[in-house]
Amino acid sequence: MSGPTTWPRAGVVSGLAAGAAVLAVLELVRPEWTPRVGPAVLAAATLAVGALVRRHSRTLDVDAGATWRGFAGIAGLLALGQFVRAVTEVGVNPHTTGPSDLALAATGPVAVLLCVRLVRSTRGRIRVQVVLDAAVALTALSVLLQMLVPAVAGAGDVLLTVGYPTVSAVLCAVGLVTLGGVSAPRRAAAGWLLVTFAALATAMVAGSVAVAHPSPLLDVATSTAYLAVLATATLALAADPGPQARSEAPAATVPLTGVVVSYCLSFAVLLLLLFAWALGRRPSTAEVLTVAVLLSLTFARTLAWAADGARLTRRVLRTEAFFRTLVHRAADITIVLDAHGAITWVSSAGQTSSSWAARDLEGRPFAEFVHGEDRHELARALGRTADLDDGPAAVFRLRTKDGGWRRLETVRTTAATGLPGRDSDRDGFVLHLRDVADRRSTELELERMAYTDYLTGLPNRARLMAALEAARARAAREEFCLLMLDLDGFKPVNDIAGHDAGDDLLVQVAGRLRATVRDRDLISRLGGDEFAVLVRAGIEEAAALGERIVADLREMRPTAAAGGHADELVFDVSASIGVAQIDPADEVTTTLRQADLALRAAKAAGKSRVRLHADTPDEAAGRRARLARDLPTAIEEGQLRLLFQPVIGVAERTVLGLEALVRWQHPQLGLVPPDEFIALAEADGLIVPLERWVFGEATATVAPLLAEGFDLKLGVNVSVRHLQAGCLAPDIARALAASGVPPQRLMLEITESVLMGAEDGFEGDLSTLRTLGCVISLDDFGKGHSSLARLARLPVDVLKMDRDFIGHIDGDPRTEAIVRSVVELGRTLGIDVVAEGVETPGQLALLRDLGCRFLQGYLLGRPVPPEQLRAVLDGFDTGLLDASPDLTESRVAVH
Repeated sequence: MSGPTTWPRAGVVSGLAAGAAVLAVLELVRPEWTPRVGPAVLAAATLAVGALVRRHSRTLDVDAGATWRGFAGIAGLLALGQFVRAVTEVGVNPHTTGPSDLALAATGPVAVLLCVRLVRSTRGRIRVQVVLDAAVALTALSVLLQMLVPAVAGAGDVLLTVGYPTVSAVLCAVGLVTLGGVSAPRRAAAGWLLVTFAALATAMVAGSVAVAHPSPLLDVATSTAYLAVLATATLALAADPGPQARSEAPAATVPLTGVVVSYCLSFAVLLLLLFAWALGRRPSTAEVLTVAVLLSLTFARTLAWAADGARLTRRVLRTEAFFRTLVHRAADITIVLDAHGAITWVSSAGQTSSSWAARDLEGRPFAEFVHGEDRHELARALGRTADLDDGPAAVFRLRTKDGGWRRLETVRTTAATGLPGRDSDRDGFVLHLRDVADRRSTELELERMAYTDYLTGLPNRARLMAALEAARARAAREEFCLLMLDLDGFKPVNDIAGHDAGDDLLVQVAGRLRATVRDRDLISRLGGDEFAVLVRAGIEEAAALGERIVADLREMRPTAAAGGHADELVFDVSASIGVAQIDPADEVTTTLRQADLALRAAKAAGKSRVRLHADTPDEAAGRRARLARDLPTAIEEGQLRLLFQPVIGVAERTVLGLEALVRWQHPQLGLVPPDEFIALAEADGLIVPLERWVFGEATATVAPLLAEGFDLKLGVNVSVRHLQAGCLAPDIARALAASGVPPQRLMLEITESVLMGAEDGFEGDLSTLRTLGCVISLDDFGKGHSSLARLARLPVDVLKMDRDFIGHIDGDPRTEAIVRSVVELGRTLGIDVVAEGVETPGQLALLRDLGCRFLQGYLLGRPVPPEQLRAVLDGFDTGLLDASPDLTESRVAVH
């Protein structure tokens, strides 16, 4: 069977209209031809339409085609009746009944059955209101019939003069019931069906009148109405979407058309009767009774209408009350805009003393209240819909009544289609806004704390690293230099006068640097007594700035009272500075290393000096070259070894994890720090084989411990180069399969700066590993520049706080506040938090009180080789977790 075809409604209607016009002319010009030609033309037109309908029904499914086939059957009966009339030459309006009426009369019950099937196919329910509308219409039509019958009584048999008009009136009532009973998608088809029955009634009434008063005009009216029946019936079929069409609206909803038709017929009949009675026509008893019934039905329909109105009013009021409670008491603010962006309605949610009243806003352009710099955010918000998300929510500032600004975030933007009074597809918007002023202030404060040194108020290392990356990106167009500064003679201040005196000295140095360095340059405290300055200038100007800083700090003579002395001591403090120029081809770590080498050269030259990296014999360059040459053989010859540092569970009071730390024991150079050779491995493309070795050795070491029943997780650091290589997941799966370690026992530690700056592909790889069962840990958290919004989306299970935070936790309330915020953040996001670098009982006690569940550091266990692991696991001293901090021991050496 071929696919469904489109019904040629325009062609069919045009053809029937043309046939009606030709036949009308023929009936008026050659009335003697009408007895044979008129029925013949109607029979041919009916047969042609029936054939088209039958052929079209074959392209539809069984349910949809049933109605079309039913109409084709009706068309066949009508064509047969008209053909018999043509053969017997009785015309379109016969004076007596004949064989043709058998076929024509049979169409009535078939039409009623089609209407019943149409209602039942949509599972509709006939309401009392619809029945009353049909009863009113049927009664009104019966009154008209009572007025018509005397005019044609005795002129012919009852079937032509009374039967056919009565049947057409019943069909009109049935059509009205059908219109009210079908579902909304099929209501257009039911409307055309009602028009079909109205056209049929017109033909039947014209034929009834023609029995007593033959006329060519009545023949034209009958034939035209008959062809109109065919045309509107096909339009009804074409408008029907089929029984499969469903609507969320209840099928019993009464269309306004039924009420209008019934009331119009009722009042038209009453006016007609009053006019006839006014002209002296005496009413019959039947007419009086029928009018009484008509008035009773109309009165009953009016009561039903009033009951419906009261019920709907109560529902609307209740819904409106729910709506007002929901909208006005919600945290979000709702604003409705028209097509021109003017405010038409605003909720009272989030009202403050400085908020506008709704009457002050309505009718005014919404953009008038938006900050000029945020208009693009408003445009982006209005470009969003409920189904399309084009990025982060738009945030803009709205002017308050007192002239201030209120920051709001767009929670949701929807088109205003469907609201009362809305006609076009998209003629406005509904904005749902949320006040984010408090949240934004908190985020800014957390960001400031994360980028600011707690003691001096200067930018910290994280802020410097971000600035260095930005400077490196611009170094091809503008010169930048890095000054690395270290205080000479600072240790005696701490040792003799105490840490408070040392802190005071650092604050003084920060003040001197602020006074000496230009505003456009960045001053940073790296930690302890180390500072750095990012200078927007060439090497000569940077060196001159370094000389000024050294000279200024040389004039400092800090004094402090020693612990057991009443007299103040004077300390000799100066500074040494190393200068390196930023090269866009070098990594930021390379620039830092160059500045540090120059700083060491300055200290070696007698301190209180400035040295340039270009003038510094770079011993590290030779060491680096040798290490780069020997690293491949180190992996092959077994010069690498693993140490394992325990991670302690505070609540469990035992070792719950081991972090694998790789070390290189060089045959000539001795122990090489991992910070040195890991960078070489990444630069020379050796990091993947190195980490494959680490994965294999670490899992093989832990596997026997797991088999013996130890509840452990193995932490292994992962390089960004391994992620970029795209083979991390297969390498891990291979190591796990070889050792038999379950995936959920492996924790992959990735540094914060790598994960926060990673491409979207990294997140996919990490999600794959997480699906495999591996645990993802964000290492050195707080050292980079995390985005809280991004953190919530990353596949992270564990946060490891940077040791710089832990080192200052018991000496500074602000650091303690940051650590508390991180612990709460982890608890909120369902992420475990590990504190690394725990070295004193004071730090342990504070972390325990803050609710940090996992600890790692020298206080609890140093890194040990594999052969000592069992002793560490069996012999862990749980008393360490209960030790009270000694004030002297817990004083943190932050300098």
